[in-house]
Amino acid sequence: MSIQIEFALLILSVLFFLSILAGKASSKYGVPALLLFLGVGMLFGSDGLGIEFKNIQIAHTIGTIALCIILFSGGLDTKISEVRPIIAQGVILATLGVFLTAAITGVIVWWVLGMTMASAKIGLLTSFLLASTMASTDSASVFSILRSKNLHLKNNLRPLLELESGSNDPMAYVLVITFIDLIKMDSVPNYWAVAGMLILQLVIGALFGFVLGKLAVRIINRIKIGNDSLYPILIFTFCIFIFSVTYFAEGNGFLAVYVSGLVIGNSRFVHKRSSLNFFDGLAWMSQLIMFLTLGLLVNPSELVPIIIPGLIISFAMIFFSRPLTVFLCLLPFRKMHFKDKVYVSWVGLRGAVPIIFAIYPLVENVPHAELIFNIVFFCTLVSLLVQGTSLPMIARWLNLTEKPRQIDKKIENFDVDFSDEIKSVTTEIEITPKMLENGDQIMNLSLPDHTLIVLIRRGDNYLVPTGQTVLKEKDKILIITDNHEDLIETYKNMGIENV
Repeated sequence: MSIQIEFALLILSVLFFLSILAGKASSKYGVPALLLFLGVGMLFGSDGLGIEFKNIQIAHTIGTIALCIILFSGGLDTKISEVRPIIAQGVILATLGVFLTAAITGVIVWWVLGMTMASAKIGLLTSFLLASTMASTDSASVFSILRSKNLHLKNNLRPLLELESGSNDPMAYVLVITFIDLIKMDSVPNYWAVAGMLILQLVIGALFGFVLGKLAVRIINRIKIGNDSLYPILIFTFCIFIFSVTYFAEGNGFLAVYVSGLVIGNSRFVHKRSSLNFFDGLAWMSQLIMFLTLGLLVNPSELVPIIIPGLIISFAMIFFSRPLTVFLCLLPFRKMHFKDKVYVSWVGLRGAVPIIFAIYPLVENVPHAELIFNIVFFCTLVSLLVQGTSLPMIARWLNLTEKPRQIDKKIENFDVDFSDEIKSVTTEIEITPKMLENGDQIMNLSLPDHTLIVLIRRGDNYLVPTGQTVLKEKDKILIITDNHEDLIETYKNMGIENV
């Protein structure tokens, strides 16, 4: 038994290591890391190196926990101040947009499978179920690609895309569960009752997420834990608790954890910075485990018979149902540019979430469940290949990118971090010969009031400066100031452009 455990740990460590290398390769070659994670899982699967993994329940459990963490982390990282200008567009896309995508795609799936796989006898409800699994944009894929590519988009597009992808999974989940229940019913369902239950689940999920998020912040700030490293674990505990309690209250747990993440992430609480960093790493590990598991679960040989219908459905979603949905949902927002709507249409990424939702029919023994899973998996691969690899290129083609401002650059040469509660701004600057033209001492630099150089890095050494400290070319200086206006003035005084 111990040998089996050790062998399993060895394989797991190798898979993790190869996936991390895949993530590094993704940044270099422009291939989404999540696609490479899937590839590693498929390589080690039954059609590859022969690892047999067919436990649907374990895959379902891993996917649920991972999705819970990813959505909670997405909420923690989302700043209300950034999404406030586009919250109406985001909410409409996350609710009505998901419903319209499922409806339009469901009809397409029914027609395509009827033409290409008539012998399977796929009904309309099953087609809508298949479409519902792919109706939401995948938060893991969108967050990963936008942030790893460091895309700076104009017109508040990035917060809009992240808000939509982070909040639309609950609607898709409700549709998937609803269609599974409808298919398993022997009698004709009451569609009004189904619609009422759908709305009720979303309302309960949002309410529980908000209330329990507020409660979590109060407890975190009041409780005194001797070991500071336990605070991130405490927040993780709240994440799992909120999801579970909302589920037993018959609400939508995925919506609850996202809303609670928003509430907690935009509140003040002790050890906030370390907790956010903890969840960044935890969310990335969750994506890795989730994609590896899903890669192991699929048999590539089973994808061959559905290549033709899979390609038709994939491109129909990319070029028809997603754009049509986006333009219909954003029709009231006439100030939004045409190019912005085109790009939002293109970022209809499929990822791990559709595959996780496609596991639900397998768990419930729904007819044609394996066909649904294989088509969803294939469409996800196509989406990541076609859309995921081209996001930066399409953004540049539409002239929607902008150069990152100097003041937005992260601190890289100083291992320091400041809490968001400290109302100050920090940045680092590399000294150039032009900056030393008026003298090489710190007192010769033209710095605004309330702006200080607090640390100098010269090679591998760090210096605490005074006014008489002599600066040298390629020194890195850490600057702290009261606000962005003073920081912008600092950059301009030192001859730095693009601020």
